[in-house]
Amino acid sequence: MLIRSAMAMASAPTPTFSLLLFVLLLPPLAAALSKPPARYQYQTLRATPLSPEPIAQVHAQSIFGADLAALFDDAGNSSTVRLHLAHREAFAPPNATAPQLLTHRLARDAARAEEISATAAAAATNGTRTPMRRRSGGFAAPVVSGLSQGSGEYFAQVGVGTPPAPALLVLDTGSDVVWLQCAPCRHCYAQSGKVFDPRRSRSYAAVPCAAPLCRRLDSGGCNRRRGSCLYQVAYGDGSITAGDLATETLSFARGARVPRVAIGCGHDNEGLFVAAAGLLGLGRGRLSLPTQVARRYGRSFSYCLVDRTSSLKPSPTRSSTLTFGAAALAGADTGAARASFTPMVRNPRMSTFYYVRVVGFSVGGARVRGVSERDLRLDPATGRGGVILDSGTSVTRLARPVYAAVREAFRAAAASAGGGLRPSPGGFSLFDTCYDLGGRRVVKVPTLSVHLAGGAAVPLPPENYLIPVDTRGTFCFALAGTDGAVSILGNIQQQGFRVVFDGDAQRVGLVPKSC
Repeated sequence: MLIRSAMAMASAPTPTFSLLLFVLLLPPLAAALSKPPARYQYQTLRATPLSPEPIAQVHAQSIFGADLAALFDDAGNSSTVRLHLAHREAFAPPNATAPQLLTHRLARDAARAEEISATAAAAATNGTRTPMRRRSGGFAAPVVSGLSQGSGEYFAQVGVGTPPAPALLVLDTGSDVVWLQCAPCRHCYAQSGKVFDPRRSRSYAAVPCAAPLCRRLDSGGCNRRRGSCLYQVAYGDGSITAGDLATETLSFARGARVPRVAIGCGHDNEGLFVAAAGLLGLGRGRLSLPTQVARRYGRSFSYCLVDRTSSLKPSPTRSSTLTFGAAALAGADTGAARASFTPMVRNPRMSTFYYVRVVGFSVGGARVRGVSERDLRLDPATGRGGVILDSGTSVTRLARPVYAAVREAFRAAAASAGGGLRPSPGGFSLFDTCYDLGGRRVVKVPTLSVHLAGGAAVPLPPENYLIPVDTRGTFCFALAGTDGAVSILGNIQQQGFRVVFDGDAQRVGLVPKSC
């Protein structure tokens, strides 16, 4: 009986006993509730404002070498193709300043991002690409629809024809057609170097209307008098290129030559094209350069984009590269700085873009709350959503709820930095989070990482997400929100990484510090 009573009392504690137990547990519980949050992680940013001085004009020779012909010698064939890249702003107009170039760049960038979003939305709605607008006057030919993107931001030096004529082509993973300006010009914009004249090339050949290559265009046009195929591509900023579809030999560094590449030979080229002779389409479509060279070099290529400001002070050690073939993957899986790989995702309604699965972000070493993978996931049934890697868009755009969560996390971490970063009211252009770093040479900024499907976490260098926007020392958080149908990882955030497009294994990798 005594034992049973004691057991009964133990199983039903008195109020006094419960209160005593609560008091005993209260100190550690209170300590847990008052425990400060984990400390943020920071890294160093060199706060160099934009220069107010005019930017000196740069010639292609100073970036790609004085002897351009040496890039396209006849040393033979190779299993690898390499190209040198330069930023578009290396070919700035006379007396342009860095703030003026940034303002113009952001305006171009907004037009490109809006058109990518509109194209993706139209494809999701109609199941087809957006048809190209018909132009009045000018080039009187059947309209050929094309991807409605703006131009890219980096140029590649390519040799066109036999003998090879050097040409600067815009690097663009968001479009497919390879084209350049051709003589005779009906309408041509000013470019760096001479306009290509197909009459002086022994390897130039027009594509017949009935050829399979002509049918690869979204809707092929035909010059019935000559029986030759016509192409036309319009871009979201109103720019347009039109002319003959042809095959030609392209030459690259170290003697590599690729014959019979389908190119657009543009006789009517108008709009916001600057300096470059044309565009190098690197998308996933049937007429892109990676697709055309896949039989010989495989479906893999990689590029490395050096800091956007390095081209203003060009030197051989600060150039970027674009590589096709075996060397594109060299060291990505086994090197000291291994790639963070994630699977490619295909959008059945938009075959050109390189989609990847972004599953989250970290700021200051802590995973950002409120970011759902669902907000960034591609819906294959509708073609909406998803995240693309794009070399031609500068500023990363994120779905609005995701961007808001990342921005607020960054603001909180920035306010807690040593001394705190001083907010600059009003924002700048599309940036809504800016800081006054005037008079400070080195500052501590919160870390920012992108989390990809498969477990990869990609930490970004500070200059990839906090950039100068004026000469006074204002720096802005270089991401933005979008209400569009697709999110975009832009080239500012890709700088300093070798971006590997492993088409054979259907994956994309980012290798840090590999330029």
